[in-house]
Amino acid sequence: MGRDEVVSAGAGAGARTGQGPGAPDGVALAHWFAEHRRDLPWRDPGTTPWGVLVSEVMSQQTPVARVAPVWQEWMARWPAPADLARAQTAEVLRAWGNLGYPRRALRLIECAQALATRHGGRLPTELDELLALPGVGQYTAGAVMAFAYGRRALTLDTNVRRVLARAVGGTALPPPSLGRAERERAEALLPGDDAEAARWSMAVMELGALVCTAKDPRCAQCPWRPGCAWQAAGRPADAHAGRRRVQAWHGTDRQARGMVMARLRATGPGEVLSRAELLAAARRAGERAAGGAGDADPDQPERALASLEADGLIVSRDAGASFALP
Repeated sequence: MGRDEVVSAGAGAGARTGQGPGAPDGVALAHWFAEHRRDLPWRDPGTTPWGVLVSEVMSQQTPVARVAPVWQEWMARWPAPADLARAQTAEVLRAWGNLGYPRRALRLIECAQALATRHGGRLPTELDELLALPGVGQYTAGAVMAFAYGRRALTLDTNVRRVLARAVGGTALPPPSLGRAERERAEALLPGDDAEAARWSMAVMELGALVCTAKDPRCAQCPWRPGCAWQAAGRPADAHAGRRRVQAWHGTDRQARGMVMARLRATGPGEVLSRAELLAAARRAGERAAGGAGDADPDQPERALASLEADGLIVSRDAGASFALP
């Protein structure tokens, strides 16, 4: 997409969203996006709708810098849903690597299988059909509609919600849960034309990722600073700070699970590890957090193994004496 094309689309977006006090400036956003947009591999012209969906699932709660190399290897290996549908689960989990939240990999397999059996291996082009796929929620479906098909659809990820909360709502951060009022505000701001709306969504998302960040936003570089309601209000503090759940890592069950998965990903096909070895791997999470103080949670290793087995991420064929990737 060339600069003139982006600016032209932004002019249309600005005409729609530039009505009323404090409305975002679509033209300024389009100029900024044309100059600063990142060169992400899934934005290449040849990327398939399936590739867009995979990128969106991988990018949930995971930095783009970690996602990009894994996505490229993944798409080279399984370029179409039918390819992933036939893959061995253990192979897929190894390829997922350290992206975290490996249940997402299982959902991608289920989605690929549904596409292969119900849609001829192609991603649907309608929102309701996308939402019916395993592991596809409102955001992912909207992102596919916008970024794969160039259609008008809401793409309210964390970045977009934060930008609109500040620029239009005048608050430091959006509420912990996405509500109806927030969705209606975003819907009202979205340009009416399909192509303009898709570019608008991508540009606002980029603004949140690069400038209007959660911590230390670079307001001096923001194209929306002149009309930003949060700036006008004096940049008030987060009103919902007390309700937010901090995503801890060190010493948590998540870290213990991650250590078990890392140990199993290093195994070869068909290889199993003993329960004792995996419990020892999980125990290291608590020991590191305790710093040798002796107050690690003694039940955490067993809990990590049980939850991984319940999620289908590890399997035992000898009543729990040893485990392997499924």
